[in-house]
Amino acid sequence: MTQQPAGLYLKLKERHSDLIEAVEALGTAARTSGPLDEKTGHLIQLGAAAAIHSRGSVCSHAARALRAGATIDEVQHAIIVLTSTIGFPTVAAALSWVDEVVEKSA
Repeated sequence: MTQQPAGLYLKLKERHSDLIEAVEALGTAARTSGPLDEKTGHLIQLGAAAAIHSRGSVCSHAARALRAGATIDEVQHAIIVLTSTIGFPTVAAALSWVDEVVEKSA
């Protein structure tokens, strides 16, 4: 499964390459600075993305978690467990975005 970065992200990277390189380096450092494996890190970031209603981040971290070995059930469950915290409408939206990622990869 391959997923290209969103168009807006690519424009930002082109316009502000130093900034985006720093952001990417920070993300890598954060993910690799502790005992969590890559899959778990992306599932956590997926949950945070769903909580802030960030479609692009949900799609990105769902795809990255799947590439890191997460199952579709694990990706969906990482969002479903948030229902009592972020509310059903937000969870439903995030699940629909995950469905789009899965459909594109099929």
